[in-house]
Amino acid sequence: MSTPGSDRGHLLTERPNPASEDLDRLPTASLVALFCANDLLPQQAVAAAAPALAAAIDAIAARLSSGGRLFYLGAGTSGRLGVLDAAECPPTFCSPPELVQGVLAGGAAALLRSSEGLEDLPDSGRDDLTQRGFGPADALVGIAAGGTTPYVLGGLAHGRAIGALTVAVACVPADQVPMPCDIDIRLLTGPELLTGSTRLKAGTATKMALNILSTGVMVRLGKVFGNRMVDVAVTNSKLEDRALRILRDLAGVPRQQGLGLLQRAGGSVRLALLMAASGLEAEAARAALDRHGPGLRRCLDGLGVSLQPTSPPPL
Repeated sequence: MSTPGSDRGHLLTERPNPASEDLDRLPTASLVALFCANDLLPQQAVAAAAPALAAAIDAIAARLSSGGRLFYLGAGTSGRLGVLDAAECPPTFCSPPELVQGVLAGGAAALLRSSEGLEDLPDSGRDDLTQRGFGPADALVGIAAGGTTPYVLGGLAHGRAIGALTVAVACVPADQVPMPCDIDIRLLTGPELLTGSTRLKAGTATKMALNILSTGVMVRLGKVFGNRMVDVAVTNSKLEDRALRILRDLAGVPRQQGLGLLQRAGGSVRLALLMAASGLEAEAARAALDRHGPGLRRCLDGLGVSLQPTSPPPL
């Protein structure tokens, strides 16, 4: 929705796309081909924003390493993408639910039913963050495809005022729409094929950027070893099978032995790997992680031991 008294028609995300001016008359095969060609642009937009993404990863990881939390703030599609990324962190990285939080204008109800009118209230962004206990030690990622959402701008301004780390994610140039932030991520995907529908290219680029952001932060926090999700707890059969494959591939542990290790480790893959490498039992391994960790690689180095991986299977 428009900010009061403004004309958003000049925004890059609101301009009509000349390539789709006959969209309603295209044969279906041509329509699909046009979308496929246009959807190559989000990858290019994310690649162009790589320096800002890298800066944001390091800055957010530093905040979280010191006890802070990460908040995504947005309205509509942008807010839902933030909530989605936050919700995927606990099962992927065994992070506590409060470590990465998605804050959406309209709350949980807006996940399923549009409440776009709430995005025009700048104080609501601040108030919703305050209700979550957002403070100076935390990091905030404000997501607004067009860069003008008052809900997000109000939250970012509040974050800067109290000394929190603030990161903006938008799909319009910074000189077109400045946003109050410490780190500015601009994903310039251009006009949408369906004019103004930023759930399309802008949404795709935003999802890609958030994937990189949260995964990069968790890597920096030591929740990944190589390219494996080692900081994961076994809570179902799929995760048990994945855990046993990780133990086999990274530590050469046969399946039956892996089951016993996981049981003694309370389902923690990271702890089971450390036990396999060091010969320590669970309590001593936990103490070693507290002393040298939290990352597995740092702890292994601190103990002077290493994993003994098996040869990778052929692709």
